[in-house]
Amino acid sequence: MTIIPPQPRYRQLAQALVNDIRAGRYAVGSMLPTEHMLCEQFGASRFTVREAVKQLVEMGLVSRQAGVGTRVMSAQAQTGYRQVMETIEDLQQYTAETELEILKTDTVDLPERRPEFQRVRPRQGWLRIEALRRVLNRRLPPICFTEIYLHPAFHSVRYLGGRVSVPVYMHIEQQFGEHIAEVQQQIRATMLTPRLTQLLKAKADLPALWVCRTYSNPRGEAIEIAMSTHPADRFSYSQTFRRD
Repeated sequence: MTIIPPQPRYRQLAQALVNDIRAGRYAVGSMLPTEHMLCEQFGASRFTVREAVKQLVEMGLVSRQAGVGTRVMSAQAQTGYRQVMETIEDLQQYTAETELEILKTDTVDLPERRPEFQRVRPRQGWLRIEALRRVLNRRLPPICFTEIYLHPAFHSVRYLGGRVSVPVYMHIEQQFGEHIAEVQQQIRATMLTPRLTQLLKAKADLPALWVCRTYSNPRGEAIEIAMSTHPADRFSYSQTFRRD
């Protein structure tokens, strides 16, 4: 007889909330109870409640806003990956929930004509990594194809083979004592190339989201440039802007 291990408490609580949303107890547009109320309702710790609500955010069912609360956005979970970004630490969380499957590494010079590289120096000897990013513990196609360029000074970085679940910039910080002070992000619409369509097992001629992040140290030097191409039906991006 196969014994199925119990689900973590936060996943049980998340499923209960999903059921309540689908049953109409919490209608689309309404607010979920506060953390304190959910703790009392389920007899759970604040950490457990927060992890449960985070599961609902990732599913695209709710959105959170500091000082306002948690609002129900949909009664149906999204099939792709929803990324909620507010701080650099959120990049670490994103990577903890996903993993890179390294396909290829080589040493290259930065292309002259690509605008994302025009202000970057030096131009020679960068480590280039090709990878697919996948969601952990879900049988889903890859989220995206990613190209990562690492500054020549970090060409010998370790632990970048096979599947990687620690952010590349954190490997650089830990192994070389470098510090990431700023991440600049560009987003634009694009189309999948025939190669990416095949690698990502996506539909032909599908629109895509291209995201480029440039990681810089306190001196303003780019030490990592990561460009990811996401099929349109597998990724959504959520960010909150607040008035000062």
